[in-house]
Amino acid sequence: MANGRLHKNHTGSLGGLINRIQTLFVSLLRIWSIPIVLMLSVASGFTTYYGMSHFITPWIALIITTAIQSIIVICSLEIANIHWKANRTRYLSVWISLFIAIAASISFSYFQFYEISEHETIQISRLNQLRGEINGYLDKLLVVKTKVLSQQREQLEQASKDVSAAYFGTHPQITFSKNLVGEGPFWKHYNDLYQTKKQQVSELEKAFAEIDGQIRQVEEGISHLGGEGDESTTYQAVINGLNEVQLRFNHLAAGMGQTGPQMPIFMTYAQFKENIKPSFLMWEGFSLFAFACAAMVDFFTVLLSYRLEFTAPGPLTEREEDLVFECLKQFTEFRINGNDELEMVIEKTELERARRYSDWSRMFVVGFLLSRGFLRKVDARTVEFAPNLYPLIAERMGDKIQALKAANDNPSGAGL
Repeated sequence: MANGRLHKNHTGSLGGLINRIQTLFVSLLRIWSIPIVLMLSVASGFTTYYGMSHFITPWIALIITTAIQSIIVICSLEIANIHWKANRTRYLSVWISLFIAIAASISFSYFQFYEISEHETIQISRLNQLRGEINGYLDKLLVVKTKVLSQQREQLEQASKDVSAAYFGTHPQITFSKNLVGEGPFWKHYNDLYQTKKQQVSELEKAFAEIDGQIRQVEEGISHLGGEGDESTTYQAVINGLNEVQLRFNHLAAGMGQTGPQMPIFMTYAQFKENIKPSFLMWEGFSLFAFACAAMVDFFTVLLSYRLEFTAPGPLTEREEDLVFECLKQFTEFRINGNDELEMVIEKTELERARRYSDWSRMFVVGFLLSRGFLRKVDARTVEFAPNLYPLIAERMGDKIQALKAANDNPSGAGL
């Protein structure tokens, strides 16, 4: 009775209450890790599928994505359950499989995050490209315009000199009378040529001034791109304005014996505003933020999957717990290893070999616990306890201690 009251007081104390709350909290965290891993796998799988579906048939991309996410979770669980010394081939194969799966997942997920994070940057880049092409074309127009006007003004200046020379009788074409001066027929001829050239230059300058007005409208339209308003109408007005500028300018240049520059082929508005199409060229404009987002999802998936290994696939029955406790007691070499876990040697001792001891039952239990996740193999001769095995052993040890205390308190009853 006294022992029962002491046990009751102990479990009902503040320390016992805190211990139960802590145990419940840790258990809930372990249980909650399962849906989190599943949700992370679905999220990573969606981004992987999105990127992969741009390169292969969607239903094939879905199958491959499912396989990739499954390999990530399975290999993460495997890594938590194996050691380098236990089986090097298996250890390396699991790590290589995990690396390939993560690399594929991050690579295709990167496209989704790149599209989201770099959408505005891509639009600005397209706008700058459009402005650069238009400005380059307008600069070429300015060069031809300057050349044409300079040529025509030189001709006008020469015509003016011819008029003056004809008036003073010093023009080289006057051969019949070197002293002929004034507004005679010869002067009148060159004056008509001068007036015609002057009118031609004036009309040319006026036409170029009208083209300059159209160019200013185009430049104003470019400045409105990327802002508020109907961008589609503005973009089309810019392209139409450039086409009209090209037609008028080439017509004027051809009349002056010059060839207008070739206008570049501009992207359509649909191409200007289309979404980013995933391609491996995205790696050239590498985005660290997009890569970090893609890697972060898979990192948490691997981490939580690794931690899930500490929870066994299922509880042991009461008879299995008794069997495990009794067989594990038959091992004699235990120590605390570098992982702060209890480690035991599963090989026979020299004395057991000498006595031809049969360890079939306890080795069966070792294999059973390894397959259930309660033990982890360290190397060929040692295993370590998984965290979920400690409570089971502690419970059995507690029952044994209570039974011994009860037997000591009631020796007559024990004798009976």
